[in-house]
Order: sequence, then structure tokens, then C-alpha cells
Amino acid sequence: MDRFEYTDALVLPNEDQIRCDRGVRLYDGEIRTSFEGGEVILTSHRIVYKTPDDVTFALQLRLVIYFEEVNPGALFFTRSKKVILHLAEPHSDKLTGPIDNSRFNYVKLSFKEGFDPTFIIHLSDAIARRVWESVPLSISASLSTMSVGVSQKQPLPAIKPRTGIIGIERSLQEQQRATDESINVAFQDLKKLMGMAKDMVSISKTISAKIRERQGDITEDETVRFKSYLMSLGIDDPVTRDAYKSSNEYFKQLARQLAEILEEPVKEVGGMMALTDVYCRVNRARGLELLSPEDLLNACRQLAPLSLPIVLRIFDSGVMVLQSRAHSDYEVAEAVSQLIKDRGSVTATELAQSEGISVVLACERLLMTEKYGKACRDDSIEALRFYPNLFLEQET
Repeated sequence: MDRFEYTDALVLPNEDQIRCDRGVRLYDGEIRTSFEGGEVILTSHRIVYKTPDDVTFALQLRLVIYFEEVNPGALFFTRSKKVILHLAEPHSDKLTGPIDNSRFNYVKLSFKEGFDPTFIIHLSDAIARRVWESVPLSISASLSTMSVGVSQKQPLPAIKPRTGIIGIERSLQEQQRATDESINVAFQDLKKLMGMAKDMVSISKTISAKIRERQGDITEDETVRFKSYLMSLGIDDPVTRDAYKSSNEYFKQLARQLAEILEEPVKEVGGMMALTDVYCRVNRARGLELLSPEDLLNACRQLAPLSLPIVLRIFDSGVMVLQSRAHSDYEVAEAVSQLIKDRGSVTATELAQSEGISVVLACERLLMTEKYGKACRDDSIEALRFYPNLFLEQET
């Protein structure tokens, strides 16, 4: 009902009266108000309500989105027919009305003294014509009439004060009520989210067990797809610093978790993964519990002392990688040497594209192959290119 505004003129000069119905009660949404037994005057621009005490307020038809007719059923104690008006938000130029704020976006008109079916026809026709677009409502005339008649008629009903201590207290109460409603809705959504998260964690654990044990009818394609799902789900129970009293114990537990989640990914990329790639993968899987570079490095240094399946390796160039314990430098050098022979020559970029690894790791593999005497470098302006080592293979 906060869309209604006081008026002292039943019909303004530039609007036409369509009909008048008596014995009507107003409802603010589902709340029954004290306005009953009044007259409803339908005009080309407004719905005017006049109380038995001659207090008048109006609702502009431009705010009516749609309306519906409610017929009382056999289970209702009342026999009065109601019309529900669904309303748009009030405009900024709205005048003062009987109610300043309402949590409902609709009002009800209850016809206690009988309902004329033609009311619906006339209301629908008035809204369809939209006369207010071609003939705007003269608000100035209404205001001048109100200023003249305010001293001659009964005073308007008390309006909710908005100044002084009472107004401040009421505003604070309304804000508190709105905050409480928002918090209740937020907690309901949070409970639903927590329930879904538990289900997702349970599903991820089940899929993980099936992948490790290869139980059931799981094909190779399904295994790859499940692994991508698990990576998107992340780590269900990440190790955090606040769960341990000492940093040493924290780094050891973190190292165990790193070995658990990275053993297979390291094998899939050839037994070696750059520490920068490890940092990105781990933090993506941990979600909000992000690791700092220092914590990751300290945890990686604990991999070898704990005899875990992956270890930290630092090349002569300073590049750090996580490497599988089963990784063999000689086997890698043999594979790279064979690739160089097949292609004639290879750069780090070409090897990276061929093996699907980073350029940094590709360069380290080429240097390793050179160290084993299976390749020779040509350091030119174009690039650092490696060729087969014919010096050792050529017969003397």
C-alpha cells in the first residue's frame, strides 16, 4: 500500500470518472488494514479510495502491472470477492500516503457489499487505454486543492513520523528487520551449499577409490574424464598451518599430501614437472586454502628425507623440478638422442612442442643429453640448436 498517495480531489480536471463502488475493504498484501466500508472510484488515470471519514487517497493506474480476480471457495468463511492488484515500484515523485513502507508488491480490494462483474471489464479497459500517456495527470491541481481544503476538512490520518527520535528509532527498526530477513535467507542458502558440498566430496572420494583400484566397468576414457573431474573438485581436506603446532610437522604433512596428489600427474608428463607448474596445480586444487611459494618449497625439501615417491631436484642452471624416484636421466637422454637423430636437429622450443612440456624443461633435457655425450650444441644467433654427436659414433 505504499503506492497510494493522499489526494483531496476525487476526480481531477483532466481525468474522467468511470464508476464508483461502495463497501470496499483494503488489504496491504495479506494484511487486513483498518480501511473498510469505503468507496472505490475508478477513473481514467487512478483508483481513488475514500474512507467513511472522507479521507481520500489514490493509486495511479500506471503502477498496475496486472490484476486477478479471486473467487472465495467452499472452505473460506468469507463470501466477499477480491481483486488483487500487482504493482510496480513507486516512482520518485510519489506524494505522501497512508503507508510509507510495505513489504508487499500487491494490494487487495475486498467487495463486502457485493461485486459487480463489470468492474473487471472497466478496470481492464482503463489500463488498456493508457490515457495517462496522452493526457498526463495534473498533479499541481491536486496539490492546490489539497492546500485549500486542508483547513476545511478533517485532518488526515497520522503519518509515520520520519523526524526526531521516533523517526530515527523506527528507521533503525526497519533496517534491523530487513537485515534479519537477509541473514535468514543467506543462512538458508549456505545450508543448501554445505549439503551439496558434502555430497560432492563423497562422490570425489568414491571416484578416486575406483580409479586407484580400477574396480567396476571403468574404461580408459572414463578414467581420464574422472581425473579431470577430481582436479576441478580440488583437494577435499587440504593441510593447513594452523592445524599443527610446529612448522616442521606442517611441512612434513604437506609434503605427504603433495606426493599423494602429484605422483600420477608427474608420471603423466614424463617423470618431471617444473616447480612453477606444481605451484599452479596445487593452489588450483586447494581452492581458498592457498600456499605461499616459501611453504611449497619447504615442503618439497621434505620429500626426499621422507622417502616419498617424488623428490625435489635442482639443476645446475637453478631450475627446480619435482621428479619421480623412478625417473632415469639416462633413459631420457636416450629418448632425446633418438629424437634428434630422427629430425636431424632440435631446439628447446621444438622439443617442448613435441613432448608437451615447458621450454625450460626441454632445455634441461637437451643439456642432460649433451652431458651424456649424445648431442652437440650449435649456439647461434637464431637459437641454441642440438645435433647428433657424430664424434663419438664415427669410426676411427
